[in-house]
Amino acid sequence: MLELLSIVLPVFAIFSIGFIGQKVIGFETQTLSTMALYLMSPFLVFRTFYETTLTKTYGYMLIYTLMLCFTLIAFVYAISFIKKYTVRETCGVILASAFMNNGNYGTPVALFAFGAAGLDYAVVLMVIQQLVMCTVGIYYAAKGSPENDGVSSALRAVVRMPILYGAIAGVIFQQLDIKIGGSIAEALDLVADSAIPTIMIILGMQLAKISLRNVQVEKLTYSLLLKLFVSPIIAYAITLFLPIDPMLKAIMILMAAMPSAANTTMYALQFGTEPDFVSSATLVSTLLSLITLPVLLAILL
Repeated sequence: MLELLSIVLPVFAIFSIGFIGQKVIGFETQTLSTMALYLMSPFLVFRTFYETTLTKTYGYMLIYTLMLCFTLIAFVYAISFIKKYTVRETCGVILASAFMNNGNYGTPVALFAFGAAGLDYAVVLMVIQQLVMCTVGIYYAAKGSPENDGVSSALRAVVRMPILYGAIAGVIFQQLDIKIGGSIAEALDLVADSAIPTIMIILGMQLAKISLRNVQVEKLTYSLLLKLFVSPIIAYAITLFLPIDPMLKAIMILMAAMPSAANTTMYALQFGTEPDFVSSATLVSTLLSLITLPVLLAILL
Protein backbone atom coordinates (compact mmCIF):
# COMPACT_ATOMS: atom_id res chain seq x y z
CA MET A 1 0.00 0.00 0.00
CA LEU A 2 2.88 2.37 0.73
CA GLU A 3 4.20 1.82 -2.79
CA LEU A 4 0.78 2.65 -4.24
CA LEU A 5 0.44 5.65 -1.95
CA SER A 6 3.77 6.86 -3.33
CA ILE A 7 2.06 7.23 -6.73
CA VAL A 8 -0.49 9.69 -5.31
CA LEU A 9 1.76 11.52 -2.82
CA PRO A 10 3.96 13.24 -5.45
CA VAL A 11 0.78 14.65 -6.98
CA PHE A 12 -0.35 16.01 -3.61
CA ALA A 13 3.15 17.34 -2.97
CA ILE A 14 2.88 19.48 -6.10
CA PHE A 15 -0.67 20.50 -5.13
CA SER A 16 0.73 21.61 -1.77
CA ILE A 17 3.17 24.01 -3.48
CA GLY A 18 0.23 25.89 -4.96
CA PHE A 19 -1.81 25.57 -1.75
CA ILE A 20 0.94 27.03 0.45
CA GLY A 21 1.83 29.69 -2.10
CA GLN A 22 -1.78 30.82 -2.26
CA LYS A 23 -2.09 30.97 1.53
CA VAL A 24 1.23 32.78 2.08
CA ILE A 25 1.52 35.03 -0.96
CA GLY A 26 -1.87 35.02 -2.68
CA PHE A 27 -2.30 34.84 -6.45
CA GLU A 28 -4.98 35.67 -9.01
CA THR A 29 -5.84 32.04 -9.75
CA GLN A 30 -8.42 32.89 -12.42
CA THR A 31 -5.73 34.56 -14.56
CA LEU A 32 -3.25 31.72 -14.01
CA SER A 33 -5.91 29.11 -14.77
CA THR A 34 -6.79 30.92 -18.01
CA MET A 35 -3.11 31.02 -18.95
CA ALA A 36 -2.70 27.26 -18.41
CA LEU A 37 -5.92 26.47 -20.25
CA TYR A 38 -5.47 28.79 -23.21
CA LEU A 39 -1.69 29.02 -23.64
CA MET A 40 -0.18 25.75 -22.38
CA SER A 41 -2.72 22.91 -22.56
CA PRO A 42 -3.29 23.30 -26.34
CA PHE A 43 0.39 22.52 -26.96
CA LEU A 44 0.22 19.40 -24.80
CA VAL A 45 -2.91 18.27 -26.63
CA PHE A 46 -1.41 19.12 -30.03
CA ARG A 47 1.68 17.03 -29.33
CA THR A 48 -0.38 14.08 -28.13
CA PHE A 49 -2.57 14.01 -31.24
CA TYR A 50 0.39 14.78 -33.51
CA GLU A 51 2.40 11.83 -32.20
CA THR A 52 -0.51 9.36 -31.97
CA THR A 53 -2.10 7.61 -34.93
CA LEU A 54 -5.91 7.83 -34.93
CA THR A 55 -7.63 4.51 -34.33
CA LYS A 56 -11.02 3.19 -33.28
CA THR A 57 -9.76 3.53 -29.71
CA TYR A 58 -10.52 7.26 -29.78
CA GLY A 59 -14.13 6.48 -30.62
CA TYR A 60 -14.32 4.06 -27.70
CA MET A 61 -12.92 6.76 -25.40
CA LEU A 62 -15.66 9.13 -26.52
CA ILE A 63 -18.35 6.49 -25.99
CA TYR A 64 -16.99 5.73 -22.51
CA THR A 65 -16.90 9.41 -21.48
CA LEU A 66 -20.44 10.14 -22.66
CA MET A 67 -21.91 6.95 -21.16
CA LEU A 68 -20.24 7.57 -17.81
CA CYS A 69 -21.31 11.23 -17.70
CA PHE A 70 -24.97 10.66 -18.57
CA THR A 71 -25.28 7.60 -16.34
CA LEU A 72 -24.07 9.66 -13.38
CA ILE A 73 -26.49 12.46 -14.34
CA ALA A 74 -29.32 9.88 -14.40
CA PHE A 75 -28.35 8.79 -10.87
CA VAL A 76 -28.46 12.42 -9.71
CA TYR A 77 -31.90 12.91 -11.24
CA ALA A 78 -33.14 9.79 -9.44
CA ILE A 79 -31.78 11.04 -6.10
CA SER A 80 -33.20 14.51 -6.73
CA PHE A 81 -36.63 13.07 -7.50
CA ILE A 82 -36.65 11.08 -4.27
CA LYS A 83 -35.29 13.94 -2.14
CA LYS A 84 -37.37 16.58 -3.97
CA TYR A 85 -34.42 18.84 -4.74
CA THR A 86 -35.01 22.06 -6.64
CA VAL A 87 -33.65 22.54 -10.17
CA ARG A 88 -30.81 24.64 -8.76
CA GLU A 89 -29.91 21.97 -6.19
CA THR A 90 -30.08 19.23 -8.82
CA CYS A 91 -27.76 21.12 -11.15
CA GLY A 92 -25.34 21.72 -8.28
CA VAL A 93 -25.17 18.01 -7.47
CA ILE A 94 -24.65 17.22 -11.18
CA LEU A 95 -21.72 19.64 -11.33
CA ALA A 96 -20.17 18.02 -8.25
CA SER A 97 -20.80 14.41 -9.26
CA ALA A 98 -20.75 13.90 -13.04
CA PHE A 99 -17.41 15.48 -14.00
CA MET A 100 -14.05 14.21 -12.82
CA ASN A 101 -10.74 16.00 -12.46
CA ASN A 102 -8.80 13.92 -14.98
CA GLY A 103 -6.81 16.92 -16.23
CA ASN A 104 -4.65 18.44 -13.52
CA TYR A 105 -5.06 15.41 -11.22
CA GLY A 106 -5.85 12.30 -13.24
CA THR A 107 -3.26 12.94 -15.94
CA PRO A 108 -0.24 13.11 -13.59
CA VAL A 109 -1.52 10.10 -11.59
CA ALA A 110 -1.75 8.12 -14.86
CA LEU A 111 1.79 9.22 -15.70
CA PHE A 112 3.17 8.09 -12.34
CA ALA A 113 1.21 4.81 -12.41
CA PHE A 114 1.45 3.76 -16.07
CA GLY A 115 4.33 5.76 -17.57
CA ALA A 116 4.44 7.59 -20.91
CA ALA A 117 1.96 5.21 -22.60
CA GLY A 118 -0.55 5.86 -19.83
CA LEU A 119 -0.01 9.61 -20.18
CA ASP A 120 -0.96 9.51 -23.88
CA TYR A 121 -4.26 7.78 -23.08
CA ALA A 122 -4.90 10.14 -20.16
CA VAL A 123 -4.35 13.27 -22.26
CA VAL A 124 -6.83 12.10 -24.91
CA LEU A 125 -9.38 11.36 -22.18
CA MET A 126 -8.66 14.81 -20.72
CA VAL A 127 -9.46 16.47 -24.05
CA ILE A 128 -12.73 14.56 -24.42
CA GLN A 129 -13.67 15.29 -20.81
CA GLN A 130 -12.93 19.01 -21.27
CA LEU A 131 -15.22 19.13 -24.30
CA VAL A 132 -17.99 17.40 -22.36
CA MET A 133 -17.51 19.75 -19.39
CA CYS A 134 -17.60 22.90 -21.49
CA THR A 135 -20.87 21.78 -23.11
CA VAL A 136 -22.86 19.54 -20.77
CA GLY A 137 -21.24 21.03 -17.66
CA ILE A 138 -21.87 24.63 -18.63
CA TYR A 139 -25.41 23.74 -19.70
CA TYR A 140 -26.25 22.50 -16.20
CA ALA A 141 -24.40 25.39 -14.56
CA ALA A 142 -26.49 27.80 -16.65
CA LYS A 143 -29.68 25.79 -16.10
CA GLY A 144 -29.26 26.29 -12.36
CA SER A 145 -29.27 30.05 -12.91
CA PRO A 146 -32.49 31.36 -14.51
CA GLU A 147 -30.76 34.51 -15.75
CA ASN A 148 -28.62 32.58 -18.24
CA ASP A 149 -29.23 30.54 -21.38
CA GLY A 150 -27.53 27.15 -21.08
CA VAL A 151 -27.48 26.33 -24.78
CA SER A 152 -25.94 29.58 -26.02
CA SER A 153 -23.45 29.62 -23.13
CA ALA A 154 -22.35 26.10 -23.98
CA LEU A 155 -21.90 26.91 -27.66
CA ARG A 156 -19.85 30.01 -26.88
CA ALA A 157 -17.64 28.00 -24.52
CA VAL A 158 -16.98 25.32 -27.13
CA VAL A 159 -15.97 27.92 -29.72
CA ARG A 160 -13.57 29.54 -27.25
CA MET A 161 -12.00 26.22 -26.16
CA PRO A 162 -8.36 26.26 -27.43
CA ILE A 163 -7.85 22.60 -26.48
CA LEU A 164 -10.25 21.69 -29.30
CA TYR A 165 -8.19 23.58 -31.86
CA GLY A 166 -4.99 22.06 -30.53
CA ALA A 167 -6.46 18.60 -31.04
CA ILE A 168 -7.66 19.42 -34.57
CA ALA A 169 -4.27 20.88 -35.53
CA GLY A 170 -2.48 17.83 -34.14
CA VAL A 171 -4.68 15.47 -36.16
CA ILE A 172 -4.17 17.52 -39.35
CA PHE A 173 -0.38 17.60 -38.94
CA GLN A 174 -0.34 13.87 -38.19
CA GLN A 175 -2.55 12.90 -41.13
CA LEU A 176 -0.65 15.12 -43.60
CA ASP A 177 2.68 13.83 -42.23
CA ILE A 178 3.94 17.37 -41.61
CA LYS A 179 7.30 17.12 -39.87
CA ILE A 180 8.20 19.30 -36.89
CA GLY A 181 11.82 19.38 -35.86
CA GLY A 182 14.69 21.50 -34.65
CA SER A 183 14.07 24.48 -32.41
CA ILE A 184 10.30 24.43 -33.05
CA ALA A 185 10.05 20.87 -31.71
CA GLU A 186 12.14 21.84 -28.69
CA ALA A 187 9.90 24.84 -27.95
CA LEU A 188 6.80 22.66 -28.34
CA ASP A 189 8.20 20.09 -25.91
CA LEU A 190 9.11 22.77 -23.36
CA VAL A 191 5.59 24.20 -23.25
CA ALA A 192 3.88 20.79 -23.41
CA ASP A 193 6.05 19.33 -20.63
CA SER A 194 5.45 22.35 -18.38
CA ALA A 195 1.66 22.26 -18.78
CA ILE A 196 0.96 19.42 -16.34
CA PRO A 197 3.01 20.68 -13.34
CA THR A 198 1.68 24.20 -13.90
CA ILE A 199 -1.97 23.18 -13.79
CA MET A 200 -1.27 20.97 -10.77
CA ILE A 201 0.11 23.97 -8.87
CA ILE A 202 -2.91 26.03 -9.96
CA LEU A 203 -5.29 23.37 -8.61
CA GLY A 204 -3.50 23.61 -5.27
CA MET A 205 -4.10 27.37 -5.35
CA GLN A 206 -7.78 26.85 -6.15
CA LEU A 207 -8.18 24.37 -3.29
CA ALA A 208 -6.66 26.93 -0.89
CA LYS A 209 -9.48 29.36 -1.70
CA ILE A 210 -12.33 26.90 -1.06
CA SER A 211 -14.33 27.30 2.13
CA LEU A 212 -16.20 24.55 4.00
CA ARG A 213 -18.62 26.93 5.68
CA ASN A 214 -22.27 25.89 5.65
CA VAL A 215 -21.51 22.41 4.34
CA GLN A 216 -24.67 20.61 3.17
CA VAL A 217 -23.80 17.19 4.59
CA GLU A 218 -26.59 15.14 2.99
CA LYS A 219 -26.02 16.37 -0.56
CA LEU A 220 -22.25 16.24 -0.08
CA THR A 221 -22.51 12.59 1.00
CA TYR A 222 -24.52 11.66 -2.10
CA SER A 223 -22.06 13.49 -4.31
CA LEU A 224 -19.01 11.83 -2.75
CA LEU A 225 -20.56 8.36 -3.02
CA LEU A 226 -21.35 8.91 -6.69
CA LYS A 227 -17.98 10.44 -7.54
CA LEU A 228 -15.57 8.22 -5.64
CA PHE A 229 -17.39 4.87 -5.49
CA VAL A 230 -20.28 4.55 -7.95
CA SER A 231 -18.45 6.21 -10.85
CA PRO A 232 -15.55 3.69 -11.07
CA ILE A 233 -18.03 0.82 -10.83
CA ILE A 234 -19.99 2.25 -13.76
CA ALA A 235 -16.73 2.73 -15.66
CA TYR A 236 -15.77 -0.89 -15.02
CA ALA A 237 -19.13 -2.04 -16.38
CA ILE A 238 -18.69 0.10 -19.50
CA THR A 239 -15.19 -1.24 -20.19
CA LEU A 240 -16.51 -4.81 -20.19
CA PHE A 241 -18.21 -4.06 -23.52
CA LEU A 242 -15.36 -2.11 -25.15
CA PRO A 243 -12.69 -3.93 -27.23
CA ILE A 244 -9.72 -2.03 -25.77
CA ASP A 245 -6.42 -3.05 -24.23
CA PRO A 246 -6.14 -3.75 -20.47
CA MET A 247 -4.08 -0.61 -19.76
CA LEU A 248 -6.71 1.68 -21.25
CA LYS A 249 -9.44 -0.14 -19.31
CA ALA A 250 -7.50 0.42 -16.08
CA ILE A 251 -6.94 4.10 -16.90
CA MET A 252 -10.65 4.60 -17.72
CA ILE A 253 -11.63 3.14 -14.33
CA LEU A 254 -8.94 5.22 -12.61
CA MET A 255 -10.12 8.43 -14.32
CA ALA A 256 -13.70 7.72 -13.26
CA ALA A 257 -12.59 7.62 -9.62
CA MET A 258 -10.98 11.07 -9.74
CA PRO A 259 -12.45 13.76 -7.46
CA SER A 260 -14.80 16.48 -8.65
CA ALA A 261 -13.44 18.66 -11.44
CA ALA A 262 -12.03 22.03 -10.42
CA ASN A 263 -13.55 23.62 -13.53
CA THR A 264 -17.06 22.92 -12.28
CA THR A 265 -16.31 25.14 -9.28
CA MET A 266 -15.59 28.01 -11.67
CA TYR A 267 -18.79 27.27 -13.61
CA ALA A 268 -20.81 27.22 -10.38
CA LEU A 269 -19.34 30.56 -9.32
CA GLN A 270 -19.92 32.12 -12.72
CA PHE A 271 -23.58 31.15 -12.90
CA GLY A 272 -24.43 31.17 -9.17
CA THR A 273 -25.37 27.48 -9.16
CA GLU A 274 -24.72 26.26 -5.61
CA PRO A 275 -21.10 27.54 -5.60
CA ASP A 276 -20.47 26.83 -1.90
CA PHE A 277 -21.70 23.25 -2.23
CA VAL A 278 -19.79 22.53 -5.46
CA SER A 279 -16.60 24.04 -3.96
CA SER A 280 -16.98 21.90 -0.83
CA ALA A 281 -17.45 18.75 -2.94
CA THR A 282 -14.30 19.55 -4.91
CA LEU A 283 -12.17 20.03 -1.78
CA VAL A 284 -13.50 17.07 0.22
CA SER A 285 -13.42 14.63 -2.72
CA THR A 286 -9.84 15.68 -3.49
CA LEU A 287 -8.76 15.05 0.11
CA LEU A 288 -10.59 11.70 0.32
CA SER A 289 -8.98 10.58 -2.93
CA LEU A 290 -5.71 10.34 -1.02
CA ILE A 291 -7.32 7.24 0.56
CA THR A 292 -9.53 5.92 -2.24
CA LEU A 293 -7.07 6.14 -5.15
CA PRO A 294 -4.31 3.99 -3.61
CA VAL A 295 -6.94 1.34 -2.83
CA LEU A 296 -8.18 1.44 -6.42
CA LEU A 297 -4.61 1.35 -7.78
CA ALA A 298 -3.97 -1.75 -5.66
CA ILE A 299 -6.85 -3.43 -7.49
CA LEU A 300 -5.91 -2.19 -10.97
CA LEU A 301 -2.12 -2.70 -10.95
